[in-house]
Amino acid sequence: MSASGAALKPRKSPVQARSSASVEAILDATLQVLLSVGKERLTTTRVAVRAGVSVGTLYQYFPNKSALLAAALRRHLGHTRDAMREVIPRLEGASIEEMMATIATAFLAAKMREPKTGVALYSVSADVDGFSVVREIGDELHTMVVALLNTAKERVAEPEAVASVLLGAIAGVSRRMVESKDPERSYPAFRQELEAMVRGYAARIR
Repeated sequence: MSASGAALKPRKSPVQARSSASVEAILDATLQVLLSVGKERLTTTRVAVRAGVSVGTLYQYFPNKSALLAAALRRHLGHTRDAMREVIPRLEGASIEEMMATIATAFLAAKMREPKTGVALYSVSADVDGFSVVREIGDELHTMVVALLNTAKERVAEPEAVASVLLGAIAGVSRRMVESKDPERSYPAFRQELEAMVRGYAARIR
């Protein structure tokens, strides 16, 4: 691991419920401070005060500001991954069209749970090696979707490519949605158009 990569890693993982609660409070506070004052004015001291912990306690888990933001990004993306983990097993043996439409709308719905947070974290992603975090979770989602496509009622000739195209399209649309002027108002239209798009794609590859 590179020195810069090591600096983005938490110092230690919480092993007790109390420690886990402290870490969650710190990450919640990180997002609150990021949304209220922006990344340039975010400091570990501001976060500690907002979380109600000492700076020393914060440093037990996160060595610096970048590690805080990287952990917040990982947790945020992990929520989307967890939503997919719930949905995908239920689709085994379904049609390609049902699989794609359900995955697309579930992914979009997951992004709508915290649209402002998503936009704020997009803005710091490049500063905290967000590509690696996105790639790690993206690879996991890709593996899950490929495995699912292999159970479809219809044969999928190129499941690896299909999964990549599907997830790429969904990720692109969801980002445009959360970055729109009014995500809540835009959501129904984005959902309708995305579902139509993936159903059309499913019909083409059947």
